[in-house]
Amino acid sequence: MVFVPETVKGLRERKRLETHRALATTAVRLVAERGLDQVTVEDISAAAGVSSRTFFNYFASKEDAVVIAYADHVERSRRTIERFLAAPKEVRTPRAFIDAIKEDFAVVEENREEWLGRMRAIQENPSLHSRVVAMNHQTIAPTIEAIARRTGTDPEADLYPTLLLTTIGAAVNATLILWYQRDGKMSALDLLDEAAETLLAGLPEPGGRAH
Repeated sequence: MVFVPETVKGLRERKRLETHRALATTAVRLVAERGLDQVTVEDISAAAGVSSRTFFNYFASKEDAVVIAYADHVERSRRTIERFLAAPKEVRTPRAFIDAIKEDFAVVEENREEWLGRMRAIQENPSLHSRVVAMNHQTIAPTIEAIARRTGTDPEADLYPTLLLTTIGAAVNATLILWYQRDGKMSALDLLDEAAETLLAGLPEPGGRAH
């Protein structure tokens, strides 16, 4: 067995993440410029300065390169769950969940043009929707289990954990779509907070009309 120093492992991991990011951002940029159908794996690889063989070490398809922004997206989800579980018990569970994902929304705002391009590609190409679902699939069960743990419910027998995840997922999608439609000119974090407050208030009808 060959011993590999931790510093070398760290450098390799950083290089892996950087190459993934370079390919992902390049894919989004080219698709924004030309359209999904007019971009090939070879185009993305050449523009990112790597071979097509290297591309396939990171992505199964050009569609995945557009959708999967970060190689460590599962690890990022794990950290979000940790933040959620660490929230004080006096904070309502939906609010704790929303607060936990704010760090992810900060990344969206920090990389505004990239995410506008990604959202545009997803909105204009239905074929990308299934890739988004596939990317998120492996994070669903751990998140439901975390909600159940915090609320003392059974993830298999009780509705609440799955209902909360689905509801907040819809709020996140609505936030991103509206942010994209406004060309990123309004804070995604502010929109997310507005969505959270609306949900926590029981989704009251605009204008204050009685139900």
